Amino acid sequence: MGMCEARSMVRASKKLPLAGWYVISLRPLGQHGGVRRNAARYGAATFAVSTLRLQPMDAGPLLPQALHCPRVLVTSPAAARCAGAQIALVRQPGQRWFALGAGTAAVLHRAGIDPVLTPELGVDSESLLAHPQLQDVRGEHIGLITAPGGRDLLTSQLQARGAVLSIAEVYRRQAQPVTRSRLRALAALPAHSALLMTSSEAFSLLWQALDAAARQHLLRRPCLVASARMEGQARSLGFPILLRAPDQRPASLLATLADHAAGRGFG
Repeated sequence: MGMCEARSMVRASKKLPLAGWYVISLRPLGQHGGVRRNAARYGAATFAVSTLRLQPMDAGPLLPQALHCPRVLVTSPAAARCAGAQIALVRQPGQRWFALGAGTAAVLHRAGIDPVLTPELGVDSESLLAHPQLQDVRGEHIGLITAPGGRDLLTSQLQARGAVLSIAEVYRRQAQPVTRSRLRALAALPAHSALLMTSSEAFSLLWQALDAAARQHLLRRPCLVASARMEGQARSLGFPILLRAPDQRPASLLATLADHAAGRGFG
């Protein structure tokens, strides 16, 4: 590489809004690729620390039963991928599909499901339950594609509204221990580091693994969230800089952080 080319690359890197930043990704083991790609577009490096891993589950006959309901709810990108790995996802005539957020909808779109209905505002169970097409569901058969214990609020509220649920659990979340060396590396990250809090469970496992000094160190970092529930959790712990992204997609999270770094304000 010539000197002129090297200087050109240095100048280009300085123009990236997150050059010199680290983003802390708590995605499950092996699921950090989307964060890495989007962080690199802005010039940021990714520090991956997984406190969970996803284990596919064979849902057996419960999956086709759920997929043939007039309404199908898919609770996460992992649920969409794991269901699609077991059986082809096909939208039946007149069927309505719902996704908890844009990331899940994107996976379903790639599988050929269109349209996919998402919450009008927010990316959590409460937001999906507020969807106009999930209000009058008495006697309706609804398929729920999910993980064990993942969306108890969805289940209880839909049943309270009189829906008949067919639940297919297609994966489970398992705790993934974090090594001491990884925790030390986390504590050594520079000041320009931001936490992407996309899972309350994943964050809680990390928080439990940190000592008091490491917790205070983490609290000094900007924290990005995409739901009111996680914003409340982060605020209760004392994160002074909370950034609210429109959804949990890595592209949205990184764009929100880039706006903050550029001084364009944050929520």
